[in-house]
Parts: sequence; C-alpha cells; structure tokens
Amino acid sequence: MSSMKPIIGIDLGTTHSLVAVFEDGAPRILKNRLGESLTPSAVSIDEEGVIHVGAVAAARRLTAPAQTAVTFKRDMGTQKQWTLGDREFSPQALSALLLSALKADAEEALGVEIEEAIITVPAYFGEIQRQATRDAGRIAGLKVERIINEPTAAALAYGLHNMNRELKAVVLDIGGGTFDVTVLEIIEGVIEVQSTAGDARLGGEDFTEALAYWIAGRLPATVNVADVRIASRIFHAAERAKQRLTEMESALISLPGLGAGDGDLELTLDRATAEEIWGELLRRLQKPMSRALRDAGLSPRDIDEVLLVGGASRMPVFIRLATQMFGQLPRRELQPDEAIALGAAIQGALKGADATVEDMVVTDVAPFSLGVAIASPFGRFLVSDLFSPIIERGSVIPISRVERYSTSSDFQRQIKIEVYQGEHAHCADNTLLGSYEIQGLPRKRAGEISVDVRFTYDLNGLLEVEMSVDELDRVEHLLIERRPGSMTTEDIEAAREAMKALKFHPRESLPNRTALARADALFTALKGDARAELGQAIGVFMAALKTQDELDISATRRRLNRLVEDLSRY
Repeated sequence: MSSMKPIIGIDLGTTHSLVAVFEDGAPRILKNRLGESLTPSAVSIDEEGVIHVGAVAAARRLTAPAQTAVTFKRDMGTQKQWTLGDREFSPQALSALLLSALKADAEEALGVEIEEAIITVPAYFGEIQRQATRDAGRIAGLKVERIINEPTAAALAYGLHNMNRELKAVVLDIGGGTFDVTVLEIIEGVIEVQSTAGDARLGGEDFTEALAYWIAGRLPATVNVADVRIASRIFHAAERAKQRLTEMESALISLPGLGAGDGDLELTLDRATAEEIWGELLRRLQKPMSRALRDAGLSPRDIDEVLLVGGASRMPVFIRLATQMFGQLPRRELQPDEAIALGAAIQGALKGADATVEDMVVTDVAPFSLGVAIASPFGRFLVSDLFSPIIERGSVIPISRVERYSTSSDFQRQIKIEVYQGEHAHCADNTLLGSYEIQGLPRKRAGEISVDVRFTYDLNGLLEVEMSVDELDRVEHLLIERRPGSMTTEDIEAAREAMKALKFHPRESLPNRTALARADALFTALKGDARAELGQAIGVFMAALKTQDELDISATRRRLNRLVEDLSRY
C-alpha cells in the first residue's frame, strides 16, 4: 500500500453492511471486530443506556425489540424519529452510529486512521436520501468522497475481471430493503450504465414480512400478535423459514407457547406455498426489470449476461423469476453480499488515481427526471403545477441542459422556479427539491419575458440551477443542497457532540457480548432438550466470564458459538 491514507468503500445496507479497501491491485473485504465480513445494520440500547451496534444489536432485535432499531435505511431523508429507551434517533443518527463502527473496524484492520469513504446507495434513492446518507457520513467523521449507485458499484467489481470483453449485462440487486435493476454495457474497460430502475421499498425484509403475516394468521385468536415481543418472535421465525427454503423444499416453523392453550405452534411451509404468499411482491419485481429494459431500448434477448447481487438474490424464487424474464440462468461470479462493497473500493481506487485501474472508465445515469413546475394555457384555461423535465431519467451524468420558459401572466413582476424530481405530469405527485424567486421583472405582456433555466447535475448527485433573464442582465443561482430532511453544518456538529455523549460498550468485550446475545436470542426460539443444552452452555460461559481468565473465556466462547451454530440449523 502507498503512504496515502486509503479511501474505503462502504456498502451501507438495509440488513447488513460491509467495508472494503483497494490494495495490491485488487479490492478486498475488511473483517469486523468479530472476524466477520457482514455487520448487521442494527442499533440497540440496553437497560443501562449503553449503545450496541452490529451483531449484538441484531440479536437484541428478538430479546429487546422495543430498544432496537433495524431497517432504518428505508427512512433516510425523512423526519421519522426512532425511540430507543428514553432517547430519540433520526435515521441519519442511527446510520452514523453504524458508519462509525465500520470506520473503527477498518482502522483496526488497516492500522491507519480513515478519513475518506465512498458510500453506496440504491440506484433508486432520490436526492433527499442521498443527501441524508452524506449527512450520516459527516456525523461519523467521514469525508464522503462519492455517493455511487449500488448496481454501478457491483458493475465495477464485475467489470474489473472482464476488462477485455464486450457485452451487455443487467445487474439485479436485491438486498434487505431495496431492489435495483441496472442495464450496462462493457466495452474495452468502459462500463457504461444505460438505464436504471427499481423500488426503494422492496427487498428481502418484505418477503420475510409476508411470511410473518401468514404465520400470524394461523395463530390462535388469544395470541396478541400486536405485542412487540410476540411480533418479533414471529418475524424471527419467518426469517429462519425463508432462509431454510433457500436450501430445502420445505421448512418447519416452531413457536413454543403460541399454540392453542399455550401449547406449541408448528407449521410446515413449502416453496410452492411461499411463492403464493409472495405473489404480489414477485409482480412488483417484474416492473422495474421491464422499465429498465424499455429505457435502454433493449429486449431480454439483447442481454448477454444477468448478474445477481444482494443477499436476497439467493432465494430460489428470485433466481427462477430472473431466468424466466431473461431466458438464461443468472450468474453469480462474485459473492452476492460482497460485490457492492468491492465495487465501492474500486471507485475509491479510481478517485485515488491507482495505476491498476487507470484504464477503467465508468459512466452513470440520472435515476429520476429533474425539472420545473410550469403553467400552460389550454383553451381559455391556464393549467398550473405541470411538470416540465429538463434532465430526463437515464441521461448520462455529469450533464448540463437548458430550457427556456416565458411569463404566463400580463405584467408579471416575479418568476418562481420550483425544482422537482420525479416522473409524474402533476408536480404535486413528484418531490420538491427547492425553489427560487426571480424578482423585479419589467412590466410586460405575458410571454414577452423569457428565462433560461440550466440544470447541471454531477456524479455526486448535486444539482445546480442557473437562471438568466435577458431583461435583467443578471444570472441567479440555486444549489440544491438543503433539502427536506437534510442537515445544516450546525446540525451535523450537534449530532457529532450527541454521539460523543453516548455510552458504548468497550470494543474489546464485543466477542463476549455477541456470543451471549446470539445465544439468548436462540434460547427464546428453542424448546426441550435443545433449549436445556443451550441454557447449560450459557451458564458455563457466564461462569467463565467471572474467572477473568482470557484463555478459558476464549475457549468457552468458541464452544458456545459452535453450539449456537449447530442448533440454528434445526
């Protein structure tokens, strides 16, 4: 490695997150404090007010659901507040805690301080969510060099090994909470994204939730499924069933104490039934696929290869859907969980001008149309709030385009430029990004004064609006940075100080806390001899902790982890 501090690549996922670095001519995943590649995207606070991030927090989702936050990525850029214990956290603050943990893991793995990062987001994240992701990085003490689309990152990882090929490919990226489709072409090291589509609220978690509803509908009426602990147990059982159906034709679902008369509930779920339960979700998956192909001007038979990315892409039902859609078996040359983080690390190498990737070029496209609100006459009526796109979705970025508009009323003294993102004809159905008023227009008839509106959209998703009126002999500027849900510099600093004031469990004890949390979560799901065996192992480990003998603790922890892994298969 060079003496320069590395730029890490971060896949900030809905369910799991990863961090990678480019060194010695290739990207590699950095392991976390537990020696694992995947860090659960979870934050929890315990009874003593101590914050837990990652594996411990994920385990506490089952044992302490009211004090645990997951899937907060879906709320990025909104005003939602998560209440954990007696504290409230914004989605940005929760993401910042996760990013801070990833940063610390990277620093420990590399032995250097980390300052810069490339962070990936779903291709279908809008400008508000992208800014919120930047804000989270800043709170975590990171300079976010680039925000790039997840399928584009996956394409970079794939393209690194296919530099000398010419092909058209489609990347299907389905993670825990989002689904993206990207059509791209690779020609002599140039990776050109041709179109992108997706659903920012559709992922593996939705498939789990659908199973959870199915399970809840088979519980006795006396069971209060609204109780947060019971709901968490049902969701956990659904998640385990979904994972089993990836490997087997059927799965046994067991919920001790939730059957009739407080007995045990046992259900058998096969793949055919699961596919019926997921019917509407599967139909939703097809729409972005068709749209991405249509925007690229291609048909399924034009696609040379189909690449699967994201943990949920392992589901057999998803593989079959992709096969039917494109008429070929999808490829999974890279680990589905790791491809995006590896691509982000490659983007970091490109930014750092690493000689290994100097021949690689990647282009991206605007995921949404960007434009302004206008009023147009139709017969005797003036219809307002109509959307006039200036940059169409699918346009290669960076890009700069200009459109001319005229006044719509006699003696109009100002023009209000409202900037929207979306695809609907009516602006009310799109997302308002910002507005600006040009004052002091001369008194003239409708249509006699024109304004040129230029949009300049860069690779980081920053939109600059330039407005010029000939009669005023001046140019007005609007930089779309402050969006609803985004944070000021003062907000960022206040959030950093608030994070410093939180109590975190010592990192050196993380392996022990994780082992106990995972064992406790599994204990709640077991019964009979298996439960008794696990309870005994937990007791032995807790006794070992009291000895403060590191060798004894380490050996006992390994035995407990092996038992948890073995019992989790049943």
